[in-house]
Amino acid sequence: MTAPIRVLLVDDQALIRGALGALLDLEDDLLVVGEAADGAQATAEAARLRPDVCLMDVQMAGVDGIQATAAVRAASPGTRVLIVTTFARPGYLRAALEAGASGFMVKDAPADQLAGAVRRVHAGLRVVDPALAEASLFDGANPLSEREQQVLRLAADGRSVAAIAAEVFLSSGTVRNHLSAAIGKTSAENRAQAALVARDKGWI
Repeated sequence: MTAPIRVLLVDDQALIRGALGALLDLEDDLLVVGEAADGAQATAEAARLRPDVCLMDVQMAGVDGIQATAAVRAASPGTRVLIVTTFARPGYLRAALEAGASGFMVKDAPADQLAGAVRRVHAGLRVVDPALAEASLFDGANPLSEREQQVLRLAADGRSVAAIAAEVFLSSGTVRNHLSAAIGKTSAENRAQAALVARDKGWI
């Protein structure tokens, strides 16, 4: 008998982990061997358990799913990462694939599709939600530099230019320049709108 595919579940919500685990445990060839609530814990569990596939959420406190994907792949190179997220954003898809993910699915996909995706990723194939792949193709890569992403994230939290400057160790003028560039690249009218656009596309 073939050994089951060993799966690690990573999500900051215990209910989601429980639901995913219950669905996967219905499949004879899939076995949930561990869970993690954040990216740091996911990396430690991947190194300890060496799972075949890691189901990874994107938005988590501390180390997010994109950073955790790269860390899990480094800690356990034999583990393939399948992103499963509520946020179907083209920017997340690109970033996840660049970080080493083998697949990207949204959480409202049918259970049989999720199980099938785990099998395909384990077999070395790439699995990407078709609608998201199309959106990613037409939206293009993230146009924001790392600094622009950083200041826009802080601006999205309502911080003043002075507060942002103090946090990132830049002058207020430089922060304004980064914000201005981000506003232009997102075709927004102000920094609040730029942050909304960037978040919607998964750029920040």
